[in-house]
Amino acid sequence: MHPAPSVIFFTVFSGVGFGLLVFLGLDTFYVTGWTAFVFFSIAYLCAVGGLIASTFHLGHPERAMKAFTQWRSSWLSREGVCAVVALVLMGIYGAGVVFLQVHWAILGHLGALFSLLTVFTTSMIYTQLKTIPRWNSWLTPLMFMSFSLAGGALLSGNVGSATVLILVAALIQIVLWLRGDGALARSGTTLATATGLGHIGDVRAFEPPHTGTNYLLKEFAYVVGRKHSTKLRIISIVLFAVIPVALLVFAPFSHLLAALAVVSHVAGAFATRWLFFAEAEHVVGLYYGKR
Repeated sequence: MHPAPSVIFFTVFSGVGFGLLVFLGLDTFYVTGWTAFVFFSIAYLCAVGGLIASTFHLGHPERAMKAFTQWRSSWLSREGVCAVVALVLMGIYGAGVVFLQVHWAILGHLGALFSLLTVFTTSMIYTQLKTIPRWNSWLTPLMFMSFSLAGGALLSGNVGSATVLILVAALIQIVLWLRGDGALARSGTTLATATGLGHIGDVRAFEPPHTGTNYLLKEFAYVVGRKHSTKLRIISIVLFAVIPVALLVFAPFSHLLAALAVVSHVAGAFATRWLFFAEAEHVVGLYYGKR
């Protein structure tokens, strides 16, 4: 699929932001006052900034509010509901931490739960799509949530949790790549099954459907070369996992190195998320001879 920058920005930064809110809500590190204000500000800037970016790829952003009405059937609507609940709960909890120096544990835990649920509902928007076999896997939600928690742990300064979660996220991402590479073939979807003419013999297109391009080709038939894909996978894992873990485990602590670890981690997350969309093989590409 066409890797829209707004969707990449949304999934990366909202994931990191809600991941940080999870750790703030669970009170895994005790902060109050202006120190807590800084952490909550970073979390909200990432989470809300990502959610705002998600509207940029909509044809009619002014209709975004209507998405909240379809929560019974739409994962996009459920994502919006969970996000609002999480931000409200964590806002109240954060106010208590910053201004009153109190931690309302139940409120914080509920906020952490809905923050993680927000990331889960985001992942299900893509997981539910049977037309993209690479995404239609239980590994997709695990990937989204592991990336979110790894980023949140790193931003919160929880070195032990960040190291473990980054390695877990990297492992899940690698397995998702390996399984995803053969997902379209395993799905059994071909031009023959799409047309229902397989019983006659081999089915192939006589000629291209049309000479020009269209929306489907632009959005759903994006192809990234295998050679470039392999290079980007290696680069993304090095940036996302190897460099941050090396800095956390082997280098003496300093704020400069901590900032470098965060920057490297986020850059790697952007690369993996670009690949997540660029490598997605929509079955409509079969019709155009792109798969």
